[in-house]
Amino acid sequence: MKVLIQRVDSGEVSIQGEIVGSIATGLVVFLGIEEGDGRADGDYLYNKVSRLRIFEDADGKMNHSLLDTGGGMLIVSQFTLLADCRKGRRPSFTRALEPAKAEVLYEHFVAAARKEITSVATGVFQAHMQIALVNNGPVTIFLDSRITGRGRG
Repeated sequence: MKVLIQRVDSGEVSIQGEIVGSIATGLVVFLGIEEGDGRADGDYLYNKVSRLRIFEDADGKMNHSLLDTGGGMLIVSQFTLLADCRKGRRPSFTRALEPAKAEVLYEHFVAAARKEITSVATGVFQAHMQIALVNNGPVTIFLDSRITGRGRG
């Protein structure tokens, strides 16, 4: 499982011009789910993302987590994080988990967030979405459950 997170002043997701989810200050989380991923990957990454100390304290140091600040989380499924571009010029997405199984893990990640975070918004799984955000910093971090702690790959 892979996530790309951005610390934002605001974020929103729209479908055909209609806003379906938005947050003020917090994190926009793009979530990619691949073959072999399970609930443990989602739990690990949710806990890592929500507790990363990437928000500034009174001294301007990144010392606070999303949970410390009370910010929101906008979670968007994004299978394109799994693009394999090693051959040719067209990305391959063969490592992406089949949609029905991926949606279950996506919803598991969202449910974990809703247990701890007051403001959680989402996109619509498999929909064509437009994302608007104001990155703060900029702070953008990429995490992979197979590399950043789970030791599976």
